[in-house]
Amino acid sequence: MHEYDYLIVGAGLFGAVTAYRATKAGKKVLVLDKRSHTGGNVHCEEIDGINVHKYGAHIFHTSDREVWEFVNRFAEFNNYVNSPVANYRGKLYNLPFNMNTFYAMWGVTTPAEAQAKIDEQRREAGITEPHNLEEQAISLVGRDIYETLVKGYTEKQWGCDARELPAFIIKRLPVRMTFDNNYFNDPYQGIPKGGYNRIVDALLEGSEVRLNTDFFDDREKWEASCKRIIFTGRIDEYYGYRFGQLQYRSLRFETERLDTPNYQGCAVVNYTAREVPYTRIIEHKHFEFGTQPSTVITREYPDTFAEGKEPYYPINDERNNALYERYRALAADDPKVIFGGRLGEYRYYDMDKVIASALKLKIDE
Repeated sequence: MHEYDYLIVGAGLFGAVTAYRATKAGKKVLVLDKRSHTGGNVHCEEIDGINVHKYGAHIFHTSDREVWEFVNRFAEFNNYVNSPVANYRGKLYNLPFNMNTFYAMWGVTTPAEAQAKIDEQRREAGITEPHNLEEQAISLVGRDIYETLVKGYTEKQWGCDARELPAFIIKRLPVRMTFDNNYFNDPYQGIPKGGYNRIVDALLEGSEVRLNTDFFDDREKWEASCKRIIFTGRIDEYYGYRFGQLQYRSLRFETERLDTPNYQGCAVVNYTAREVPYTRIIEHKHFEFGTQPSTVITREYPDTFAEGKEPYYPINDERNNALYERYRALAADDPKVIFGGRLGEYRYYDMDKVIASALKLKIDE
């Protein structure tokens, strides 16, 4: 006799949504997480009344009405619109690339002038078949935008020269011929008032949750305790790296409290010059229009992944995708376990896509 119907490894969004659905279906659920908190990478930490996004900026956006209505059951969302700014050697540019960006870069004031400038630079480059990321980006937006806003940031993200990166990493670079700084095109966007923790806490009501608990420290015991496992960690680790290790990029965060009410005037500023070691500075209070007398900022540094560090971004190149398919085939023949989330499915997922995936999961009768 099993003690639990479901053992869910990982209390991030995928695990929490699945736990909610399973408990609503009358199932007994145990959730394990090796961290000291729930929520995975959306976890917030309160400092001076400011909800600090502990693992980097998380702005909720979606075109999926079902997902939007689902999350709004658990929290009220504000009307925050993501409008980041890029800082290149002290000069500021609006993102995504739009008429405000082109005016700052070239002094052009009409869409026709901006398009003519981009087309001229694309022609000058003469790239018909891009062989790497640099050539791909220049062929799409021209050299000025590439050199100022793409090159350094991308090289920091991936930890290598843009000419060493494959062209397919950048399939397109959106160019917006309007004065519109809204980074996303989705109709639904915002930040949950009071932070993401209240959503996760509500989703996990009715489940038994054990923190600071690593599934692999007592694997046989946990496997024996349940009928099914929902695993949201690394699929290669679950199978003991049988075919080799999948590759990831990691991140490192430096958070600082400052005795000033407003450090940078917006939530996210990207630093696009290669010589600046971090990719962006996040000022958390602006996610919720905070008026506190102090502020909290986080510098985000890309990092090489190694054991003991958090895996954030799957490196979905040919080698890794082929390796993942071998693990996926193994999982298809394993009736006890279901893999989900960014690490379990080895793909870059926005939050809404993680939730949509968890909502589609079939819960046993």
